[in-house]
Amino acid sequence: MRHACVFFHAHPDDEALLTAGTMARLAAEGHRVVLVVATAGEQGLAAPEAVTGGSLGAVRTRELHASARALGCARVEFLGYADSGLDGSAVAGDGPTPFASADVEEAAGRLADLLREENASLLTSYDPAGGYGHPDHVQVHRVGARAAEIAGTPVVLEATVDRDLLLRGLRLASKVYPFPPEFDARTFETAYSPRAAITHKVDVRRYAQAKRQSMAAHVTQATGGDSTRTLAALLRIPRPLFRWVLGTEWYVQRGLPPGRVLRDPLATLTDECVG
Repeated sequence: MRHACVFFHAHPDDEALLTAGTMARLAAEGHRVVLVVATAGEQGLAAPEAVTGGSLGAVRTRELHASARALGCARVEFLGYADSGLDGSAVAGDGPTPFASADVEEAAGRLADLLREENASLLTSYDPAGGYGHPDHVQVHRVGARAAEIAGTPVVLEATVDRDLLLRGLRLASKVYPFPPEFDARTFETAYSPRAAITHKVDVRRYAQAKRQSMAAHVTQATGGDSTRTLAALLRIPRPLFRWVLGTEWYVQRGLPPGRVLRDPLATLTDECVG
């Protein structure tokens, strides 16, 4: 059975980092993959020379469509909210409402309309921490949960990272790589989700090339700021190592009994569970 799978993100490039492999996998398996983004990411950091052919929001919109093509998406939609900025300080002016301060019921209604239109079996959002805590990411969690409730979407997977593995990796990396002074690994002690909470560990190694193409599409997000950008650092990983380092994507499905880790993102729909 083929399913409509809706992936909900805050900004262009978020899909590349957290769910690109799963999206490419589901599309390759014949499912309908729909990418929904709350904002155009116009408050993102970018070097001026990387922004050509319009405003940053317009450029990032084009980058998102290029990423979606690499992943096999059937549809791309924006909810039309403004980027709230890294600290959520963006204020509403004459334009759209910043997503972090948007009315949850209204935003959820917009997303629920799309879920019903697609007859979606699966929605992905973020964990309650919003990953690393960006206000727009936290709002994705709230809006996604409510939208699925309104639309009756049967499966909601919260995209996350295995916090235990992340902290161990940071500790190992610190022994060989001098992190900049402003980097504090302790901030990740409450980021993402602990291993015990994770319900889905999805192998996407076969789709590493599509994931890399998705990341590479977001040119503006590999530049700008005072430190090395995450996308730039990941794209410098040699291809064989990239497949190993970024070959797993993690999710939390609330309400599942503890002790099982599923390998198929649609396992609870297809009953093809692998513990």
